[in-house]
Parts: sequence; C-alpha cells; structure tokens
Amino acid sequence: MSFFSFLTQELAIDLGTANTLIIYKDKVVVDEPSIIAIERNTGNVIAIGKDAMQMFGKENEGIKTIRPLKDGVIADFQAAEHMIRGMIKMMDQKKHWFSPQLKMVICIPSGITEVEKRAVKDSAERSGAKEVYLIHEPMAAAVGIGIDVTQPQGNMIVDIGGGTTEIAIIALGGIVCDESIRVAGHEFNLDIVEFMRRDHNLLIGERTAEKIKIHIGSALQELDTPPEDYAVFGRDLMTGIPKQILISYSEIARCLDKSIMKVEEAVLRALEQSPPELSADILANGIWLTGGGALLRGLDKRISAKTKLRVQIAEDPLRAVVRGTGTALKNIGRFKFLMTA
Repeated sequence: MSFFSFLTQELAIDLGTANTLIIYKDKVVVDEPSIIAIERNTGNVIAIGKDAMQMFGKENEGIKTIRPLKDGVIADFQAAEHMIRGMIKMMDQKKHWFSPQLKMVICIPSGITEVEKRAVKDSAERSGAKEVYLIHEPMAAAVGIGIDVTQPQGNMIVDIGGGTTEIAIIALGGIVCDESIRVAGHEFNLDIVEFMRRDHNLLIGERTAEKIKIHIGSALQELDTPPEDYAVFGRDLMTGIPKQILISYSEIARCLDKSIMKVEEAVLRALEQSPPELSADILANGIWLTGGGALLRGLDKRISAKTKLRVQIAEDPLRAVVRGTGTALKNIGRFKFLMTA
C-alpha cells in the first residue's frame, strides 16, 4: 500500500433504482433508499435515504421527494448528484483537515446506452470523484457470489433489481449474451397497487405495495410454507374512508403473474442466444438469482420449472452486486478488464 493511500478514498457503489449501497474498506457503510427530499421553493436538500423515504407519499406543497434513478439509469441529473454527495457524507462522519480524493467503481445495467453511461460518470465526478470506473451489474453479481469469471466456464446470472432485470451469460471475463428488461421490483409494486384498486377498491401507495411484496410477495399460488395473510391499510374508493383488509399471498402471486412471465421470457431468450458449448455449462452449473427480486417466494422454483434447469438463490442476494463491485475495486489490477473508465 502506498504511503499516500490515505489521501484517496476508494468507494464501490451500487447505484440502484430502489436502494444505493456503498462499500468502503470491505464494509457496507451505506445502505439507503435511492430517494431525496428537497424544498420546492429553494431547491435545498432536506433529507436523503431513509429519512426522505419516511416523507414519500406524505409531502406537503413545500416539499418534493425525488427518485433520481428510473429503470436503472439516472433520470434526474441534479438530484442524483445531491444524493451521491449526501450518501458519501453519511459514511464519513470524521472531520478531515483536507478532502480526500475519491476513486469510485459504480455498477451499471448491461443494457445501458452511452449517453446514460455518461450521465452516471458526470454525476459521480460532480460529486467529487477524481477517478470513476463502471462495471456491468451481472458481471459484478457474478464476482460477488464467488464465480471465477475469467474461466472458460459458462455461468448464467439473473439479477432482479428495483428498475431492471439483468440476465447475462458470462464466460472468459466477458458477457457472451445478455437481456435487459425494465421489469423488476418497481413494476411488481405497481402491479400490486393496480390489483388493490381493481379487485378491492382500495387505494394504496407505493410504500404500502413494497411492504406487501416483502411480507407476502410470491411467484407461486401454492407454497409449501405459506406466509400468514397480511393486513393492508388504504382508502376505500367507494366511500373515501380509510379501511383495512386482509390479503393472502396467492392473490399477490396472481397479480404478479404477468410481470414474472416477462422475466421468464427474457431468461428463455438469453438461453436461446447462448452458444451450444455454453449451454452445456449452464446445464451443469444452473442459473444464479441475485438482487432483491430473488427474495420473492417461489421464484426460483418457477424459473426452474420453466427452463428445466437448476436455479440457485445467491447468499445475501441484495448485496451480491455491491460485494462484487467492492471485490473488483479491491483487486482493480486483476479486474480492470471488466471495467470501462
């Protein structure tokens, strides 16, 4: 390690649609929702992350909450810059005599355009980064779950995040074929909101939909160990009065069915594109699920039934991508070929 290494802070960032995670010195130091609250009149930042999420859906006319990322890419450039800067301040509570230079590795969706890449780099640089490297999410996920991506072995990663589902077949340190669809956790939430409105005449917000998904979300209508029915609070569309109803996991499985079918179709398209030698490897190694969507009950069994392949959920799938990004940063000499500067 260089004597002057203390002058540089090396950060691995998973800049996600739903959550942003930062690794510093091999530890996850920030794990916050990707949301920011600002004053409408002045544009001043009021809150970032969990504090801003508490305000989401409850704002008065003087406050606006913004999700700077949509479908895995930056939708609001200025808000993204404020959010990154604020989250870096969260991890660094110590007072410095000087501002250390920042070196960042940020993971990005595999289906991102050059313009969208530029927006990520610009936001990071305007937040204070002197060096910025980008790594594709499926590759970071593969590194994060311990796969040796440099080997002549085919591995299939399905990373279901907040905004996008990234599907990639990886071999020899590169992505051989991939599919990126904008159907993921956020789309599941919208499906639940629409289902509650249509079938129960109950209006709920996205935060409530997220809680429903976490507590009783399922990809199968019949589970071996089903969760208990969940109490949902919302506004009755017929009377306008707040009310509570009980919802079962099988109802949520039914409402998520179409979106999950789109994920299944994307997995099948990626398999159809794979060279025959890699298909043999995938048959032996199976499919790895990462991202928050991998925690949806029964999803592994459903994809396995569709593809007739073994499907495994990565250990701590929510952090697989940021762990891989951190590993790539720590061993930047070995993994630099995976990154774009």
